Amino acid sequence: METRMDVAQERSQALARLPRLGFGGAAVGNLYAAVSDVDARAVIDAALAAGIRYFDTAPHYGFGLSETRHGQALSGREVMISTKVGRILEPIASPARERHGFVDAAPLEPVFDYSYDGVMRSFEASLRRLQRDRVDILLAHDLGRLTHGEAHPGHMRAFLDGGYKAMRELKDAGLVGAIGLGVNEQAVCDEALDHADLDVFLLAGRYTLLEQTALDGFLPRCERRGVKIIVGGPFNSGALVETPGGGPIHYNYAPADAGIVARVERLRAVCAAHGAPLAAAALQFPLAHPAAACVIPGMASPAQVADAVAWTQTPVPEALWSDLRAEGLLHPAAPTPVARAAA
Repeated sequence: METRMDVAQERSQALARLPRLGFGGAAVGNLYAAVSDVDARAVIDAALAAGIRYFDTAPHYGFGLSETRHGQALSGREVMISTKVGRILEPIASPARERHGFVDAAPLEPVFDYSYDGVMRSFEASLRRLQRDRVDILLAHDLGRLTHGEAHPGHMRAFLDGGYKAMRELKDAGLVGAIGLGVNEQAVCDEALDHADLDVFLLAGRYTLLEQTALDGFLPRCERRGVKIIVGGPFNSGALVETPGGGPIHYNYAPADAGIVARVERLRAVCAAHGAPLAAAALQFPLAHPAAACVIPGMASPAQVADAVAWTQTPVPEALWSDLRAEGLLHPAAPTPVARAAA
């Protein structure tokens, strides 16, 4: 009989190759702005040239566009890829130029489907677009009450009764290395752990320099279960990287309220006092937690790739973390990075 230790070791092997820094692929699916095929290829090529070897995408990103562009750019490359299930792309006529935040995307409409057949159909279509016969990580996308409201219990039942079984079968067949959820909501991860044996969560925006309530039970639970976290949205939709005075600060995909703006400015002031970019502290902070395996900021240009790589390598003095904690800007239980000397 398989033991808890066996499961933990299997997860460790499947996710052991995850690097500290990965590539968030929504932007090359035309999130908020159209990106040409040439420019999308340039971003992915820049990531490869910078040594990035993990790329996250999804059918939802441009309704197949991000996966297609990843497939073209990464064909034959030895990289890790994660994609997602939970939506079926259905053809539509005369689509609006912008839909669900994506501009000039494919003429397809995403329809939620967490059933066994829906997951299998979605996965097969993803493999075709990605030009691969397997993926390293498969994630059920956007489950959660904040996303689905009163429809959430039905979607969760469909996932647990069908989609989860499909994902397990794909993993057992060697077509997927690890399975989990890709979500913006911490609560649904806890709910899923009550019923399913998952390897990893791609959790966007919920464990960052700005927001650390995940330490109140959830991250310790993941650590005990051997479940890894891929940290998505490390800048909280831009709040921790946007330039002051350059327009409204964004948080959770919308203009931030006064409380968030004030907290960001306090974080920025402490970082400035230590001569460290706020963005560098934001990228490095979550990786100090033992459950965190990787951080994946969105990258829309070669310059953003270069910035992300530089920020992960920028020395951040230990006194900065101490001052953040003294200012009440870090959770008392938050692990902090060990300072690295400048090269």
